[in-house]
Amino acid sequence: MNEVKSPKKPLIFYYAVVLLAVVLFNTLAMPWLAEHAIRDVDYNTFVSMVQEGKVGQVEIQEQNNRILFTGKDERTVYKTAMVPDSDLISRLLEAGVSTSGEEIEQTSLLVDILSWILPLVVFIALGNFMSRKMMEKMGGGSSSMMFNMGKSNAKVYVKSSEGIKFADVAGEDEAKENLAEIVEYLHNPGKYQEIGASMPKGILLVGPPGTGKTMLAKAVAGEANVPFFSMSGSEFVEMFVGMGASKVRDLFSQAKEKAPCIVFIDEIDAIGQKRNSGAYGGNDEREQTLNQLLTEMDGFESNNGVIILAATNRPESLDPALTRPGRFDRRVPVELPDLKGREAILKVHAKKVKIADNVDFTQIARMAAGASGAELANIVNEAALRAVRDGRPCVNQADLEESIEVVIAGYQKKNAILTDHEKLVVSYHEIGHALVAALQSHSAPVQKITIVPRTSGALGYTMQVDEGNHYLMTKEELENKIATYTGGRAAEEVVFQSVTTGASNDIEQATKLARAMITQYGMSDEFGMVALETVNNQYLGGDTSLACSAQTQCEIDRKVVELVKTQHEKAIRILTENRAKLDELAQYLYQKETITGEEFMDILNRDDTENKPENP
Repeated sequence: MNEVKSPKKPLIFYYAVVLLAVVLFNTLAMPWLAEHAIRDVDYNTFVSMVQEGKVGQVEIQEQNNRILFTGKDERTVYKTAMVPDSDLISRLLEAGVSTSGEEIEQTSLLVDILSWILPLVVFIALGNFMSRKMMEKMGGGSSSMMFNMGKSNAKVYVKSSEGIKFADVAGEDEAKENLAEIVEYLHNPGKYQEIGASMPKGILLVGPPGTGKTMLAKAVAGEANVPFFSMSGSEFVEMFVGMGASKVRDLFSQAKEKAPCIVFIDEIDAIGQKRNSGAYGGNDEREQTLNQLLTEMDGFESNNGVIILAATNRPESLDPALTRPGRFDRRVPVELPDLKGREAILKVHAKKVKIADNVDFTQIARMAAGASGAELANIVNEAALRAVRDGRPCVNQADLEESIEVVIAGYQKKNAILTDHEKLVVSYHEIGHALVAALQSHSAPVQKITIVPRTSGALGYTMQVDEGNHYLMTKEELENKIATYTGGRAAEEVVFQSVTTGASNDIEQATKLARAMITQYGMSDEFGMVALETVNNQYLGGDTSLACSAQTQCEIDRKVVELVKTQHEKAIRILTENRAKLDELAQYLYQKETITGEEFMDILNRDDTENKPENP
């Protein structure tokens, strides 16, 4: 059953109707109105009014065989027919009447038409110009409001204009394997139809920001070599109810015309959030847009050849009707890359810059633990900028290591001058972290220690690097990590018998980890395997909300304080037992300001009988 739609009339049709109306009005209506505004009198009356001095002005129109004249007040216009009268002019002169004759000129039809049409064209052009300027001021230009209202405005990349392939995307091998099936289906659909398999209608890419979800979608289009429609979820949100749904209809209409193709909706959580059944707080525009999207993805009509890709970092907020099989059949996680993935990503981005031959990407990948693909790209770019600032022709190992520190802690603050005492306190603080970490069996080795202030606000930091991938952590490892966090404050207490504000971030991290051990990981004897906290937005920071009573919350707080206090006491004990090494390392760091992990371990493993430097 084919739907027949009435064709829409073009805009020029309405302009022609307006033009015709103006021409008819000027040709017929205006002369008729002007004619009926003049009073008709006979010639004798005209002569009498001249003799009595009741005529103001006279216009003799010989070509029309009539005389037009006004009264003395010049408000009323009269007309009379001309009769042969040789004394008319002398009679008018004697009466002192102003007399004029009509200039006889031959006007063409073209001149008359232009005199009517040209002003109309000017006004139409001026109106269009002012309307476009007004729409631009309202935030949409010619594609918003009354111009193209309800159009999708999707960016169309035909035949992969950006040229992104799977080879340009590294570190997400599992995601690429899932998406490679889509490419194979678009190239050879008969292979799947023969066995009766159908491809997923929609694929949802989920993961933290910067992991390459959008780039993966473009790579699929590049590999498939099909038209690629790209649109953000926020572009469907409109001021008027129904406009978002209209944009969805227009988007899928364009996609069906260019099928086979790929439709990519970035940040789909902007329109795909769970619907609110309450009377208050609902958004009719957003819900109508979502309902239209649900209908287009799994409605009465078939969308053969149209594959929907969507990306979000808030999958838990999506409506269940949107994520069910039949709409988004497959969920592809795009997680943070592991060690091997980080190394591959670094090598891909390093192809765009000049890199020295002796660069160890494996070491850089270890130092950049937890970094996303976007952050790794930024690290390579920061290294290239540093090489340019220093006047080197290529990027070396030191540039990449420094760029990691820039991304983590910010640039060095060259104007921050610490006093000798503050510098010494920071030295002991950072050595406290490093020494507690090194003397515990399950802590990552120390890579670098510095007391150079950074723009992030840190007066120093200790970098620890894991040797490989670490997916599971035991209770003992987590406790040792808390002890490492408290090592800086413990060193201040052991050496100076006082505390400073420098441990604020350490306190925050230790408290957060201790609370997670009790409420999420079930690592407490009292509560056991009971979830006391719910993690929300796991890809956006992992905000938590308690799911327990106030009494239980008080008990949780008591357990957290107890756990952190126990590990703090352990850190104090470790530093007290190794006070000589603490003094020696702190003095060395005080003099050098920055030391490597090798230097730290050499001094730590040095024989205690050697001479130690004096304290400043």
